[in-house]
Amino acid sequence: MNKKWQINEADENKINEIQEKYNINKLLATILVNRNITEKEQIRLFLEPTRKDFHDPFLITDMKKAVQRIIQAIEKQEKVTIYGDYDVDGITSITVLKSFLQDRGLEVKSYIPNRLEEGYGLNKEAIKKIKNQGCELMITVDCGISGVEEIQYAKSLKIETIITDHHEPGNQLPDALAVIDNKRKDSNYPFRELAGVGVVFKLIQAIGITLGLKEEEYLKYLDIVCVGTISDIVPLVDENRVITKLGMMLIQQTKNIGLRSILNSSGYKKIDSSTISFGVAPRINACGRMGKAEEALELLLSKNINEVNELTRKLNEHNRIRQETEKNIFENAVEQIQKEHLDEKNTIIVGGKQWHHGVIGIVSSKITEMYFKPSILLSFGEDGIGKGSGRSIPGFDLHEALMKCTNSLEKFGGHSMAVGITIKQEQFEKFKEQFELIAKEAHIDKIMPVIQVDSKIDLKNISKEMVESLKQLEPFGEGNRVPVFEFKNLKIDSIRALSEGKHLKLTLKDNNTIINGIGFNLGYLGEEYRIGDKIDIVGTIEINSYNGVESLQINMKDIMKSL
Repeated sequence: MNKKWQINEADENKINEIQEKYNINKLLATILVNRNITEKEQIRLFLEPTRKDFHDPFLITDMKKAVQRIIQAIEKQEKVTIYGDYDVDGITSITVLKSFLQDRGLEVKSYIPNRLEEGYGLNKEAIKKIKNQGCELMITVDCGISGVEEIQYAKSLKIETIITDHHEPGNQLPDALAVIDNKRKDSNYPFRELAGVGVVFKLIQAIGITLGLKEEEYLKYLDIVCVGTISDIVPLVDENRVITKLGMMLIQQTKNIGLRSILNSSGYKKIDSSTISFGVAPRINACGRMGKAEEALELLLSKNINEVNELTRKLNEHNRIRQETEKNIFENAVEQIQKEHLDEKNTIIVGGKQWHHGVIGIVSSKITEMYFKPSILLSFGEDGIGKGSGRSIPGFDLHEALMKCTNSLEKFGGHSMAVGITIKQEQFEKFKEQFELIAKEAHIDKIMPVIQVDSKIDLKNISKEMVESLKQLEPFGEGNRVPVFEFKNLKIDSIRALSEGKHLKLTLKDNNTIINGIGFNLGYLGEEYRIGDKIDIVGTIEINSYNGVESLQINMKDIMKSL
């Protein structure tokens, strides 16, 4: 698959100025300039944020009302329930708010809807159960902004509600006592991209300030807030940068024994944003995907080491089953794609009987990544109803496309890059044809994957110290990706495929400098190159540790023959 390399041509004078002014190496200065971080305060805030860099929580609409109502509940020892979501953001949100309120002497209950039976968000049956438990105040976390009907129902049952959410509101806000969401149209808060757990953090910060608590009483939860923020793939800029930079420092010495246990069991040797994204998040998410979200919550709330060990074992088992289920569906889907030559079409839509609802979204992501085409995977039940998930590519609005297919769909929701749909079996073929035509008319075949490259670089200029300095840019994630570099005219000294042809391993030479290159999922390129070929590479630079020996390595993203 051809990919376009978009090389950043940064202002050389600005790079030199920042390098000298702030005593940092040229590579670091280049990346800062590329990311438009050039002013003294911007650079300080990015590289060394402090607790003083948080925005005032009372700038958030309805914050004062929410704080006063929660303090009243604490004083009167009212019955409070936190209603959250089943993903990492939702589970960490409940963990933080419940722990903080319990530290204030208020025992609170929590409710997480079952992903497989109830789906996302508020539902009336759940609210009825909560009322039967005597709930007087319900606080939603990471959900609720679209629950206009459900909040009205809660009100009819004499339950007061406070909504904390970070999703886009509809035309009508729910009639809650307070609606805390920085994406409200009337919001004056300087940052709108907090994760759900980030909004909860601002709430406990505001309560802490009002009660005159020491900062540590709310800052001590930044490890959990950091996990939820990184896992929810929100842009790691502005206040999210402060949360995650300070939070990662706290994670290194976390006192949350549940989090510590997941970190230890993840198999990662060092703790960084990759450990959270690929070691911690999948294990917590696996619980929600398999309908066992409460176990992840119990793990993060538990103070009992024996209970923590048992719950960690369960999380790992859920994750193993999730991986196995995902692998089976993926293989099944690829088999269909090859059999029906769907890879020759503009879109990929496949369905299967009783495919697990909790994992088809991940498989759709993998299919889209593999073929660089929008994909929708559907699971059909015995009743002939298909429920599915879709993922898109940059430049094609999935939600907008589905708006043109309403006559063949039962319902759908989501945004430009990810959707969920429900469809009747008899409408499946009609929908496939409609959707394919829409993609064709949008000239989707002309869209090419783009790799953003930070800088061209010579091998002879790379050192371990320079690569170590890139750690100052951590944590990486949405809005702050790992830097990618271009290396030109490297000679292939050795080449071999790994993992039955899946990956590619190269030894590369530039005059007297030799470096290893690893290309995950680039094994298919192995037949195109030979020893002695001159190639250009884009990839990240990392320090590889093997048998106690450290060496520099390029993690290759793409390869092409040198001109």
